[in-house]
Amino acid sequence: MYLGKVIGSVVSTKKDDSMHGRKLLMVRPMLIDSEDPSRFKLGVNTIVAVDTVGAGEGELVLFAQGSSARQAEGMRKVPTDATIVGIVDTVAVQGKNTYSA
Repeated sequence: MYLGKVIGSVVSTKKDDSMHGRKLLMVRPMLIDSEDPSRFKLGVNTIVAVDTVGAGEGELVLFAQGSSARQAEGMRKVPTDATIVGIVDTVAVQGKNTYSA
């Protein structure tokens, strides 16, 4: 699993039948800042992920990629490479709270 920040949404009216009714969100991975491990920095890539938990723009989320993305409830037959599986409440790195919702 990875940490990411929801930065937007994607609307697609024509898609595989198994994707109908599923919310697609744009997620930017969050990385630990190597100079200050108590801070995050945005990753350079952007991922489109299927939302399974009702996440929204600006939220910090947990997402799975690859074959793990299809292990979430109801996702086994969905052609996805990234699935949002949790909304983060807090993160602590080296004993320091780095994020609170």
